[in-house]
Amino acid sequence: MSKRTEKTIVDIAEELSLSVSTVSRALNDNPNISARTKERVKKMARKLGYRPNTMAAGLRNNKSKTIGLVVPRISMFFPATISTVIQNKLQEHGYNLLICQSNDSYEQEIALADTLYSARVDALAVSTTLYTTDFSHFDVFNDNNIPLVFFDRVPKDYGVKVIKGDDYLGGFTVTQHLIEKGCKDIVHISGPLTCNLYVERVAGYKSALRKYKIPFNKSRIFYHELTRENAWQTCEKIFAQKPYPDGIFAANDTTAITILEYCRKINLRVPEDIKVTGYSNDPRAEIITPSITSVDQCPAMMGERVAAALLALLQQPKSTPKKYSEEIIPIKLITRASTEGPDVVLKKQGKGKG
Repeated sequence: MSKRTEKTIVDIAEELSLSVSTVSRALNDNPNISARTKERVKKMARKLGYRPNTMAAGLRNNKSKTIGLVVPRISMFFPATISTVIQNKLQEHGYNLLICQSNDSYEQEIALADTLYSARVDALAVSTTLYTTDFSHFDVFNDNNIPLVFFDRVPKDYGVKVIKGDDYLGGFTVTQHLIEKGCKDIVHISGPLTCNLYVERVAGYKSALRKYKIPFNKSRIFYHELTRENAWQTCEKIFAQKPYPDGIFAANDTTAITILEYCRKINLRVPEDIKVTGYSNDPRAEIITPSITSVDQCPAMMGERVAAALLALLQQPKSTPKKYSEEIIPIKLITRASTEGPDVVLKKQGKGKG
């Protein structure tokens, strides 16, 4: 059995009795080649199963037209939305996006950085794992003048462009909202403090307590990965004995949804007995009953800004000095039934009794 050989532009040229240079220019839509010739060449290329060697072309011009993206998990609403926006924006400018997920594994993140560097990506955007505190595996991009942007989960003073949400304000705003709704004993369920997001949200939570002269109780704050399983276990600790808290600020919506489930199990009414807030404004937060007050992080805006930053850096001369710069994406508190009560929510929507 003969081994199938890859077809080249030479094979196309022979089939059409054209020069190799004419075929090459036709495949690249050169304006000096007639539309009829371009159509003939492309039709034959399809017939022969010709595939352009973009890697070889990239080696020749030192451009792969591919940008790498590393996110913790593509299955989560926030990074999925950002990734989609980045891909769409980059494609408008002729770039392909290579999306990788670290699964929140530091070792996997290191391996992905090596792989993407070897793949000769033109630039890289990264949202790091929960546990990344050493960023030296990205040094190879900086050292070789390959544009690098961190977003959402970011280092501090690493020397590159950083785009992140206003997590301090988010933590402050959601805690203030609970206090204004009458809560005086507020539990905060946070992610691990190895990640900038949770450091800043905790700081915002504590700051709001100070402003309203509510003592901070370290037993009322929990740190762990924000999974359903961990949230359930934390609820078992929170509600193991009375007095129960009158408010819970969960640092993501998965945790907030789990809290609602647990409250139903022990016959606690939300928001009458306890008020619950989430973070990220996952679409599930709006459709669950009661709907969950959450913080909108504007993921589409963040995706647009990450894409814009990558494109701007790609236009800069490689000799441009690298420096740390920070861009903050605004947040917005979306109030719903888990803190407002259904009557207030209906009134805001113009559906109350008149």
